[in-house]
Amino acid sequence: MRGPRAAHRPVLSDIAVAVAATVVEVGLLFNDGGRVAALPIAVTALTGAVLLARRRFGVAVTAVTVAAAAGLTAAGYSPGGAPVVVALWSLAETRDRRVSLAVLAPVVVFLVADSVSAPPVPIGAWMLGAYMQTRRRYVRAVEERAATLEREREQLDLIAAQRERGSIARELHDIVAHSVTVMLIGVRGARDVLETEPRVAARTLERVEASAEESLAELRRILVLLRGEHAAETRPQPSLADLDDLVAGFRAAGLPVRLEIAGEPLGLPGGVELSAYRIIEEALTNALKHAGAAAVTVRLTYGRADLEVRVHDDGTGTGEPGPGGHGLVGMRERVAVHGGELEAGRVPGGGFRVAARLPIGEPA
Repeated sequence: MRGPRAAHRPVLSDIAVAVAATVVEVGLLFNDGGRVAALPIAVTALTGAVLLARRRFGVAVTAVTVAAAAGLTAAGYSPGGAPVVVALWSLAETRDRRVSLAVLAPVVVFLVADSVSAPPVPIGAWMLGAYMQTRRRYVRAVEERAATLEREREQLDLIAAQRERGSIARELHDIVAHSVTVMLIGVRGARDVLETEPRVAARTLERVEASAEESLAELRRILVLLRGEHAAETRPQPSLADLDDLVAGFRAAGLPVRLEIAGEPLGLPGGVELSAYRIIEEALTNALKHAGAAAVTVRLTYGRADLEVRVHDDGTGTGEPGPGGHGLVGMRERVAVHGGELEAGRVPGGGFRVAARLPIGEPA
């Protein structure tokens, strides 16, 4: 939305141009050294005032300025044609090229025939106006293209986020399905020994209760993420227990990776383990393909309330897999679903770092 200052600029510009054209024209009337009556000055001033409407009524204003110059010439004065030149310039800037060309030809003939102006002056004014119109259209087209590209980028990011959410939801579905199966087996076992070994049944039911609470939390995340029906994949999902194999695979591919683990490893909710694994996998993939790294450090830090994941490479990449890539989008979605935090970017000492914090709640 244009502000008040932006709206006033064209008006002030039009006034300045009209005043300048009037002053120049009056000066040209006095240029022959003769005495100028009040009538030509008044006509020139009125013509200058008409120039204020040149943006809206370009053809009519041009006609008025030509008529004023013709009248002054017929009365024996020598107008310089400044208002006519300004009107032609504005006409070429604001109107269709064919219209301004159609007006230019007779105006040039008139100015030359009445010795008001040489042909290069009005033609030059028209060319300047035509150039300004072309440049304005070009700038507008560039701005519209930039806006379109920005909208397309936002849509691509949204599509990538939705796809990632669907993938996460399918993975969590497998985790919950596994937990429900474990609970079902536990309940059946507890029922079988309930009368003969009540303590064993009680301990079994306690484990079932803990598993049910974890599954309920995962299920809530699924309900938030799902935006449609997705068939659950049947293949087993990776966990942090598979991290050594993951790192070994990247080492075999030529990426020197060092794995560091700090703190006491805890039993984590399945969704947290899977998200941590996927974040490390994505960060190592980006480092292998785009960073040109000579060394990569993966560090897991187990805390009482959260799990910290850090992947730092010494390469020169940006961490994002090129045009059309959405690796960081996927990482952010995985961290967000657990209510965690993610930082990713270049570090002052060199290289690129991905740092994620995933709340784990009470140890499982």
